[in-house]
Amino acid sequence: MVKKIPLTEEAVEPSRHDQDWVGLIARIADGDQQAMSLLYNGTNRLIFGLILRILGDRSMAEEVLLDVYAQVWRQANRYDIARGAALGWITTIARSRAIDRLRSERHNLQQDELNEATTSEPARLANPETATVLSEISGIVRAALDGLPPEQREVIELSYYSGYTQTEIAAKLGQPLGTIKTRTRLGMIKLREVLRPIMESPL
Repeated sequence: MVKKIPLTEEAVEPSRHDQDWVGLIARIADGDQQAMSLLYNGTNRLIFGLILRILGDRSMAEEVLLDVYAQVWRQANRYDIARGAALGWITTIARSRAIDRLRSERHNLQQDELNEATTSEPARLANPETATVLSEISGIVRAALDGLPPEQREVIELSYYSGYTQTEIAAKLGQPLGTIKTRTRLGMIKLREVLRPIMESPL
C-alpha cells in the first residue's frame, strides 16, 4: 500500500522528491479533492508545457490538460509506484492524450479536404449551370479515386466513406498499421495533386 504523507503546500513544490506526488495520488485514490487540487497546482504547468509542445495549439492544449487530470482522478487507484515515478505516470497520460488528439485533428483535416471536393452545398446550387459544374466535379473526383492504385483507393474509401479508423482498416484488411498509413498518405498526396485546380478555383 502506498504510504500517505500530510497535505501541505510544501508537499507540492516541484523541487521535492517524487514521493510527494505519490502521497497525493494515494489520497486522490481515496477521493480526496484537496489532494487533487494540490497535485494539479503543483504539476499543471509542466504537464501543460508538454501538451502544448505536442499540439502547438493553446486552446486544444487546455482542453487536453483537463482531460489528463480527469483521468488522473478516475485512475489514481491504478497507479503502481513499482512501475515508475508518479510524475512520469502523469506525463505518460498527458503524452498519450495529446498524441490521440493530434491524430484525431489530422484525420478530421484530411476528411474535410476530401469532403470539400466531394460534397455539394445546397446553397451553391443557385442555377442549372452551377449544378452541372458540381456534377462534373463529382465525376472528376470519382475518376481521381479510380485512378489510384487499388490498395490506396481501398483504404481511402474505407476511411472517408465508411468511417473506419486506420487501426480498424488494418485489422479488416489484415495489413500492418504502418502499411495502411503509408497507403493513405500516398493516396491523399495523389488526390490533392489531381484535385488542386478544382479546389482552388471558384465555381
